[in-house]
Amino acid sequence: MANLVARGIEETTNIEAKVRTVPEVSPVSEQSAPSMPEAGAPYATIDDLRNCSGLILGTPTRFGNMAAPLKYFIDQTSSIWMEGALIDKPAAAFTATGSLHGGQESTLLSSMLPLLHHGMIWVGLPYNNKELMETSSGGTPYGASHWSGTGNQRAISPEETQLCKVLGKRVAQIALKLHCQ
Repeated sequence: MANLVARGIEETTNIEAKVRTVPEVSPVSEQSAPSMPEAGAPYATIDDLRNCSGLILGTPTRFGNMAAPLKYFIDQTSSIWMEGALIDKPAAAFTATGSLHGGQESTLLSSMLPLLHHGMIWVGLPYNNKELMETSSGGTPYGASHWSGTGNQRAISPEETQLCKVLGKRVAQIALKLHCQ
């Protein structure tokens, strides 16, 4: 989903998508991850947030909430909150669930809360995207979502694919409008 959202961003001129991840958290008080992941996207940093034009969070759903590693990362953003570094920047979120009614909307809503505290502007998916009315798996007005199945066996649907790209494109276009004035 992150790569689909990034494709939507990249369809917009004069803006670049940067895909990042966060390290896993450990139940013990010691470093549980290397400073850089062995594969995939690099770890997000506070400077990545400070320097972004907009932010789109992605998280699997954990009991209707964002996953612990993302929450842990967000909880460390007090320094940029005090700076006001994210004020008036657009923000959005996407999620995937193992079951159809696994908390897609509540996860997106709970992801919104810390970003609103940062002064960000929430960007959702308006109903002029026909995929919201046609999907039978994922996609909400609060953000993009995917019903992956309990074993991650469900492929992303054409509607979910389109909604991911639209979300990225909307955030990119709004970021450009906000920062060009």
